Amino acid sequence: MGRARLGIGTAVAAGALALGGLAFAPAAAAVTPTVATAEYDCGIFGGGTAQLTAAQTGSGIVVSVETAVTTPLQINPGDATTSLTLALNGSGTAVFTGSSNPLMPSGTPYKSGPLTSATSFATGDSLDSYFGGTALTLSIFGTTVSCDAVTAQDPGAFVAD
Repeated sequence: MGRARLGIGTAVAAGALALGGLAFAPAAAAVTPTVATAEYDCGIFGGGTAQLTAAQTGSGIVVSVETAVTTPLQINPGDATTSLTLALNGSGTAVFTGSSNPLMPSGTPYKSGPLTSATSFATGDSLDSYFGGTALTLSIFGTTVSCDAVTAQDPGAFVAD
């Protein structure tokens, strides 16, 4: 019986210590804002507002994209490749790529993400629309749709925490 009490008491103390440690753990890093919109021109494929959603994990940032471009055919998960170039701190670029797309029935908006980047981001780094050429590329069934950013992000650039 004494050992059972000791075991329970030790478990309770360890649990309390772990919870105390959580209270002092640093907050998870975040990107602000988490959602932004920007206008893109995709030539003969149309264009319009794209919604960008960003999340930060450590020094990395992932971005998901939903465009106004609609798919003429059903696209199965993983069948599309997306590349998004964003201006980094106003002078450089960060490229986000991936083939992680959900099922997109024909006639629905093109969605992709999370897109990842090989770039490491520091606190205060900003990501906004890129105006130096093609900013968004959608590759589906051997067809490439190239889009140029027309506006800066609203409500503003993503800023790493």
